[in-house]
Amino acid sequence: MAEQPSVRLNKVLRELNISLDRAVEFLNQKEIEIDARPTTKITTEVYRTLLDEFETDKSKKVASHEISEEKRKEKENLRIIQEKKEQERLDQIAKREALKTNKVALEKPKTLGKINLELVNKPPKTLSTDKEGSDFVEKEIDVSKLKNPQEEVEKSEITNTQEKDKESIKETTDEENSSVQETLKTQYTKLSGPKKTGQTINLEEVNQKEKTVEDARKRKRKRISKDIKPSVKKTNNNKGLQQKSRPNTIVKKDEPTEEEVQKQIRETLEKLQGKSNKSKGAKYRRDKRVQHRQKTEEEIAQIEAESKMLKVTEFITVGEVATMMNITSTEIISACMSLGIMVTMNQRLDAETLSIVADEFGYEVTFEKAELEENIEDVEDLEEDLSPRAPIVTVMGHVDHGKTSLLDFIREENVIAGESGGITQHIGAYGVTLDNGQKITFLDTPGHEAFTAMRARGAQVTDIAIIVVAADDDIMPQTKEAISHAQAAGVPIVFAINKIDKENANPDKIKEALAGMNLMVEDWGGKVQSHDVSALKGTGVKELLEKVLLEAELLELKANANRSAKGTVVEAILDKGRGYVSTILVQNGTLKMGDYLLAGKQSGKVKAIFNERGVNLEEAAPSTPVSILGLDGAPQAGDSFYILEDEREAKQIAAKRTQLLREQSVRTQRHITLDEIGRRIALGDFKELNIILKGDVDGSVEALTDSLQKLSTGEIEINIIHKGVGAITESDVLLASASDAIVIGFNVRPMGNARSVAEKEEIDIRSYSIIYDAINDIKDAMEGMLSPEMREEITGNAEIRETFKISKIGTIAGCMVTTGKIYKNSGIRIIREGVVIFAGELISLKRFKEDVKEVAKGYDCGLQVKNYNDIKVGDVLEFFREIAVKKSL
Repeated sequence: MAEQPSVRLNKVLRELNISLDRAVEFLNQKEIEIDARPTTKITTEVYRTLLDEFETDKSKKVASHEISEEKRKEKENLRIIQEKKEQERLDQIAKREALKTNKVALEKPKTLGKINLELVNKPPKTLSTDKEGSDFVEKEIDVSKLKNPQEEVEKSEITNTQEKDKESIKETTDEENSSVQETLKTQYTKLSGPKKTGQTINLEEVNQKEKTVEDARKRKRKRISKDIKPSVKKTNNNKGLQQKSRPNTIVKKDEPTEEEVQKQIRETLEKLQGKSNKSKGAKYRRDKRVQHRQKTEEEIAQIEAESKMLKVTEFITVGEVATMMNITSTEIISACMSLGIMVTMNQRLDAETLSIVADEFGYEVTFEKAELEENIEDVEDLEEDLSPRAPIVTVMGHVDHGKTSLLDFIREENVIAGESGGITQHIGAYGVTLDNGQKITFLDTPGHEAFTAMRARGAQVTDIAIIVVAADDDIMPQTKEAISHAQAAGVPIVFAINKIDKENANPDKIKEALAGMNLMVEDWGGKVQSHDVSALKGTGVKELLEKVLLEAELLELKANANRSAKGTVVEAILDKGRGYVSTILVQNGTLKMGDYLLAGKQSGKVKAIFNERGVNLEEAAPSTPVSILGLDGAPQAGDSFYILEDEREAKQIAAKRTQLLREQSVRTQRHITLDEIGRRIALGDFKELNIILKGDVDGSVEALTDSLQKLSTGEIEINIIHKGVGAITESDVLLASASDAIVIGFNVRPMGNARSVAEKEEIDIRSYSIIYDAINDIKDAMEGMLSPEMREEITGNAEIRETFKISKIGTIAGCMVTTGKIYKNSGIRIIREGVVIFAGELISLKRFKEDVKEVAKGYDCGLQVKNYNDIKVGDVLEFFREIAVKKSL
């Protein structure tokens, strides 16, 4: 059956603009049961039901969205209009600039000869005209009869010109004389006319020079100019000789075309914007800049896309997520509260919660561990290869409710005797064979609140969960948390109500509390298995195991023993004689000696296999907890392990995982910022407590780290600068000396000369075996680092009954102590009619003639106030002193 598409309820609520309670109440009326949580997933049918009912609410939201969209469009239109006006203004400026620069180039006038202005201004009657009305009549010359045609033509032209000039001079002289008689005489100089030199002009040389100059000008300007053809006047058609007319020196200015104007505008705009393409080099540089800008934009877009992708491993804390998102932890906590999830800054988030929170802030989460495991091929087992395997049962519950005692009775051993303080601080894995030959693997998890992550890992590897609840107690917070972990892992739950042999035991109270959590036991008509037991006397234990086996039969647990082993790391310790010892749980396949094993970021060859009693084994079948030797480090509890064919491949994958974890630690490391520096300066007495933490197993180190970081306050911050598994070494002491830290060892001791180096460097090494003691000592140390709080304490009051003025000394007050005691070294306030008029201190305090340090209630005394003499009868003197009060966390 195909899975129906689902959507989270919080997205539907935002879409329909309704509250969670309203949606749940409506669905209950429709007889549709859903969890009243924002993160609940609903099917498409439920979504359509909600959509049909709350369409009006959605339409209101859509209408408001449309109104806001219209307003946004109006603002956008106004912005576009403003941009158009600004563009038009720039175009006009550019057009004016273009018209200024777009001038037509005028050619310089060509010198062809001299013009006699007298001939031009001569009246037409003096000119000799031919029959056809021509201005001048040129004599026709037979060029073929001349020896030198050019010289003869020049001579004839000069002779005709001289004769005409003489006649014109006479006529102009007569006209001027007549005009002078009529009006006034004009001062003028008579022209003598041309002088004959006898030389001739060679026109070919002149034309050649003009052509040479014109060609040189063309080569210099590199521009093809439009030649203006000179107009030629013809004489009589019958006479075939032509004369060159005067060139037209006035050039008419042409209007530029629309294309030229647009081209000039584009060039001007390109100049203003720095995009001129006058040369190939500039075009090449512009293209290179564009390519570089596009590449930079692509890189920025890629970085932004990667910045919205969070690469994490599971069980990351809220503070680390906030650092990776570059937001405050308060914002994440507020988002979780709005989703109905209560978290703290140092609380670890599981995969589902982390995905929901990241989605709220627009981020995507990828789990690096899952990606790395995808590289390891997992062969699907065939149905005929599978065989039944023993169930893996996890025992969970609140601290001191009897989990380990129940396991002791089942295993017929005393595990608690080996645990410090009588509480379990490790995950224990045990294999038990019942009387009927049935095998069960038990996992014992700690009940202390610091071991949340360890309990979560225990729930992940289990098939069935036994939750132990004390009949003389109640459903405690750790019990609720264990139930949540089991429900999240999707494993069946069997409740063991323990300590029924006590007088104040009340199993019905526990069942009632479970019913309030929607967990109805079978005795009350529900589906959840439960049984009343006594771990000390063994009452009901056999029946409890029968119910566990019944649940196991329903699950039909099978595994393939004829394949490479695969499972989970339960715990890891560093043994002084044997090295790193890892407790693992084989879930599928068979583990053999000599296999190449990869667990988290550690790898190695299996050198030895032991069971929980220390017996050597050659191989480990499915559902078998064993301890192995051979790994090059301590893997983290909860890591999955795989068997690989090649040792080189295992080391490569381990190195890659180590690099990823190192990168993640760098990303989550919070560096000091200006805001943080400002905050510390404002506090004035900000302090840090640096700690180096070493433990016997990885789970305990992790749990203690979380507990210590929760103690951080606004004034004191705890920094775990280094943590690890194993004994305290000399390098740990040197690191503590360099960073001014203290060293805490949990179930470990200093080795070698580490203690002598610590004494030399004056480094404090603390060793603990109970997690409560370590947390309380660190808390006391932090309280000692806190600056004491100064409080004011009123010691007593006195009333002035008489005043005495003494010269050279001042005013002496005769007082009666009304309440408490007054001290000479305490502060004093003078109160007149309920108002403080002065605050200071005493110079002297006397009783009769003797100086005293204090005066009790009901006695009179004399005193003098320092630098104040304006005291009156009836004033009240209030005595106080400041005391330092130790702060507490």
